Amino acid sequence: MQILFQTHQAPIATDFKEIATEKIKSLLRFNVAIDRIEVDVRHEANPKQGKNSHRVVLTSKGSGPMVRAEAHGFNDVAAFDDAVKSFELQLRKIHEKSKDHNRESIKNLGQ
Repeated sequence: MQILFQTHQAPIATDFKEIATEKIKSLLRFNVAIDRIEVDVRHEANPKQGKNSHRVVLTSKGSGPMVRAEAHGFNDVAAFDDAVKSFELQLRKIHEKSKDHNRESIKNLGQ
């Protein structure tokens, strides 16, 4: 899986890239076909925004389903954490739908 970072209006810290890459790679456990994830980080210059001045958008691209999550926060990491939670919830739902649930009872197997 490829991870692309895009920024608007401000550079991002190197530790943010490490944290984001680690958390995104942990999402591989859901076995959903994702070729790449785009991380879009935006900074709002308006001082009235205050606690919501940073926005992170996660978008999946590829052969699997398209998943998108967006969050606002007081810094990049806080916004990214909220976006990853939403992204993970969507991937979990997709993963659960793809499971094969065999609902046969134990009584029917003995006959």
